[in-house]
Amino acid sequence: DNWAFLYAQRLALKQELPLHVCFCLVPKFLDATIRHYGFMLRGLQEVAKECTELNIPFHLLLGYAKDVLPAFVVEHGVGGLVTDFCPLRLPRQWVEDVREQLPDDVPFAQVDAHNIVPCWVASPKQEYGARTIRGKIHAQLPEFLTEFPPVVRHPYLPSCPAEPIAWEACYSSLQVDRTVKEVDWATPGTAAGLAVLQSFIVERLKSFSSHRNDPNKAALSNLSPWFHFGQVSTQRAILEVQKHRGKYKESVDAFVEEAVVRRELAENFCYYNENYDSVQGAYDWAQTTLKLHAKDKRPFLYDLQELEQGTTHDPLWNAAQLQMVQEGKMHGFLRMYWAKKILEWTRSPEEALRFAIYLNDRYELDGRDPNGYVGKLQDRGCLWSICGIHDQGWAERAIFGKIRYMNYAGCKRKFDVGQFERRYAPRT
Repeated sequence: DNWAFLYAQRLALKQELPLHVCFCLVPKFLDATIRHYGFMLRGLQEVAKECTELNIPFHLLLGYAKDVLPAFVVEHGVGGLVTDFCPLRLPRQWVEDVREQLPDDVPFAQVDAHNIVPCWVASPKQEYGARTIRGKIHAQLPEFLTEFPPVVRHPYLPSCPAEPIAWEACYSSLQVDRTVKEVDWATPGTAAGLAVLQSFIVERLKSFSSHRNDPNKAALSNLSPWFHFGQVSTQRAILEVQKHRGKYKESVDAFVEEAVVRRELAENFCYYNENYDSVQGAYDWAQTTLKLHAKDKRPFLYDLQELEQGTTHDPLWNAAQLQMVQEGKMHGFLRMYWAKKILEWTRSPEEALRFAIYLNDRYELDGRDPNGYVGKLQDRGCLWSICGIHDQGWAERAIFGKIRYMNYAGCKRKFDVGQFERRYAPRT
């Protein structure tokens, strides 16, 4: 279910050439820990096995793409290169670096297999909000939301097979923090991810529209780790979920809004706004209001360590933080509350955003992702919560200015706060 892979195979078949798949394993990436790398590597083992069954050699190259990939291209006489797409700064730089190092006669294509409507096709500019991108995406879904053609067993074999991969040695060689442990609720890989998709459709889809904002109810898809690591395609999820529109129309529509419109809105923001991870990326009204209230007295001030350990005065906030630390996932509704309180309890909007992104990227399995910066429907990211991206101005108040406010009493009106707090109470 990967358009970049399918395009590469079509090119290879047309030229009657072998097809190679390469993954460049970088020793560290932003604040990723062994929790993230372990999930990614175990998923890649499944990919390597599938490639072997398809007569397609899978190569795990250790190092940054610019250092290992051009040499591989020359050594294997590769006739063309196809890559996937990510709107974030670092992966885009990797693509540019490879482009500069490639031999002049090797064409290089990029396919957005990340989104359903390719990012640069959905809109040529940064969109203001969901209402301005929704129509553009829905108008193009008939063209792009199609069934995937099959990958075929590749008939042209390479002259030399791929070197066997020492997976455990790769795992040991990573220069990453190993104190953030892997989680046991999420099994990496496409097979496990598709099983989660099926369980969502059978057990949780019916209550998705009505209960997705209640952290005590099992109504969410839980698919974000597999989406993030490319182990399950969002397009596959939408194709499967849409089969049940007749039965659960409201839930299916809500899921499409979240997984297509809001997700692609986040990609649009990161692609067209180079300050997607800083206060400078916010709209002028938000920057002005935050600056105006930057010196307001904070009711509480916490440092990063206190926040990380979940030792604030607020039991709901602590429970949400501990859920993320333990499970690598925080309920979407609480992610908004969590980030807004960080704005309220730190010295400045800049510090709040830095802390929120650090904690999100360190503990969330789907961290370091456009959705972490700007967020999906009920799972707003750090810049939505702290800087009002894709939101509007609200009544002015201390600290927040015109940024939307959330408080403990509001959460109590929405769900049983005590039940959630008890579930994630600090272990004494």
